[in-house]
Amino acid sequence: MRAIWNGAVTFGLVNIPVKVYSATEDHDISLHQVHDKDGGRIRYQRKCEICGKVIEYSHIDKAYDDGEHTVVLTKQDLATLPAEKRREIDVVEFVPSDQLDPLMFDRSYYLEPASTSVKSYVLLRRTLEETDRTAIVHFALRQKTRLGALRVRGDVLVLQSLLWDDEVREASFPALDERVRISAQELKMSESLVGSFEADFEPEKFSDDYQEQLRELIDAKLSAGDAVDTDDTHAHDDDEKEEKGGGEVLDLMEALRRSVEKSRGAKGSGAATGAADDAAADDESDAAEKPAAKKPAAKKPAAKTAAAKKPATKAPAAKKTPAKKPAPKAAEKSA
Repeated sequence: MRAIWNGAVTFGLVNIPVKVYSATEDHDISLHQVHDKDGGRIRYQRKCEICGKVIEYSHIDKAYDDGEHTVVLTKQDLATLPAEKRREIDVVEFVPSDQLDPLMFDRSYYLEPASTSVKSYVLLRRTLEETDRTAIVHFALRQKTRLGALRVRGDVLVLQSLLWDDEVREASFPALDERVRISAQELKMSESLVGSFEADFEPEKFSDDYQEQLRELIDAKLSAGDAVDTDDTHAHDDDEKEEKGGGEVLDLMEALRRSVEKSRGAKGSGAATGAADDAAADDESDAAEKPAAKKPAAKKPAAKTAAAKKPATKAPAAKKTPAKKPAPKAAEKSA
């Protein structure tokens, strides 16, 4: 990792020199736009609306437009602002950690102590751990004054930029003002369903399926000499959505009962079993009318059916020379 900023954490007379590193990174594959007919790269030009000329970055300034007037801010104007010149992370207050709303969290940064500040760094970290407090700080980064939370993650101090209060929208939904009656049986079923899915969070178990399939698709097209039909890659997803979209709307109790039964079959949860049996007894007549609803079609068979319905989309790959026949297999793997 490369440090993006050098500064110091300060509170009272304590000064802890640190280096700041981005704690997260984007794993998305970078794509650009091309002409569909010849693959030529599409680029955007910085063109002035008045003179029509393409303008270089060295001649571009920033401006504010209120609808009637435009105020141009030159690089010299922006340089007079003090925020970017400050290299301090000022602790404003220490607050109970549970008072922070996760909705306010923005970007995260690791703080590395300088060689001369290791002891004070560890002291601050231990203090935050022992008191279960989070430091609310002010700092400046990339020409912006920011609010942040300084907290502990393992052996490292983490600085998380926070949204300002007026940047968090209020949620006002008229539907939530309506009175809703939740029966004891519905609540019991819901709690049983939650219990059947209980687990310790292990982030490494999850992966970005879209990006993985995108990489497989790119590799398949490369090995096939650009012979893979990209529309066929996600065709089964569209068919599956269409099948789901045409179904009937289930009531809450029915949806909970089905979910519990499905979870019981997968995990054999005792709690879910008891609750599902109670619900089945109460809704026996309803269940008799909908015997097929208890066994929704699995996603994988649906995907295979959709793929089987569109053999024609893979015809272009079959026309290639024998040396390029592995292309359809790569595309099917991607699908």
